[in-house]
Amino acid sequence: MVVAFLLLLASAGVIYLSCEMFVNGVEWLGRRLDISQTATGTILAAFGTALPESVVTLVATAFSDHDAQKQIGIGAALGGPLALSTVAYAIVGVSLLVYGQRLGRAPGALVEVDGTRLSRDQAWFMGIFVFKITLGVVAFSIKPWLGWVFLAAYAGYFWTEMRGGNDEGADEGALEPLNIRPHDEAPHIGWILLQTIAATVVIFLASRLFVGQLEAVGPWLGISPQLTALLLSPIATELPETMNALIWVRQGKERLALANISGAMMIQATIPTAFGLFFTPWLLDAPLLVAAAVTSLSICFLFQAFRRGAVGGMALSQVGWLYGVFCLGALAVR
Repeated sequence: MVVAFLLLLASAGVIYLSCEMFVNGVEWLGRRLDISQTATGTILAAFGTALPESVVTLVATAFSDHDAQKQIGIGAALGGPLALSTVAYAIVGVSLLVYGQRLGRAPGALVEVDGTRLSRDQAWFMGIFVFKITLGVVAFSIKPWLGWVFLAAYAGYFWTEMRGGNDEGADEGALEPLNIRPHDEAPHIGWILLQTIAATVVIFLASRLFVGQLEAVGPWLGISPQLTALLLSPIATELPETMNALIWVRQGKERLALANISGAMMIQATIPTAFGLFFTPWLLDAPLLVAAAVTSLSICFLFQAFRRGAVGGMALSQVGWLYGVFCLGALAVR
């Protein structure tokens, strides 16, 4: 067990360092491709960090003959959005409070983001999420075919974000030098892709190690594999997005931080759900429905806050309490 905890700490450190490389590379990639700062976060950064988790869900649901493994895949598909909508946003809020003074922000200052665009993302997510939860409480023969609807929904979101144009009033500022070419003022796109892809691979491998150690710790804590997938694994699998957000907030780029979380949530709401519909009955038990209810509460709060354009670090940090509510509820109904 000591070895498992040491590996947990080591893999978390590797993820953080790799995320430093990743956010540096993806910012350069967005700049070279002339993509807006928000789309860089919602599409490029989210795709790099969330897609490996979707592959894991695919493997668990499509290539496993054991029902327990398929249930873990379903749990991951619900747990990802839950962790992002609560823990990840809360960490952004806490980071804003911690780094605000160093960044020259007044106490209680509002987050400098496009609230209209982010509230629209929450609305997109909520509509998709309610549909996927509704499918999880009914059974009918053509349900697997509806997986294509979720893939189409993400394709529509992708198209909308890429055509969204530049961020009005966004100050992108000067980029830090590319980590692997620190003396190049305008590094070649080949070097940018090399750093970004290499960092993504390391993040994926380190995240798998982190999840593996959590799965070893779960039985020691007396938690079943399904509850481990729902309670602990999402924290690990969403660690890259959370680390990215922490790094960007530290740099005063909360626009990118929140866009990354928002884009990752859209991937988690659609692609893993499609795999679950294709390869499992997609029927949700009580702990999963508790997760869905808590996620919905968090999204409703975030939608209202972003739509008003009055979001500060303190407000964002409050959604973290909802994850504790979920843990208590899931343990009570298991």
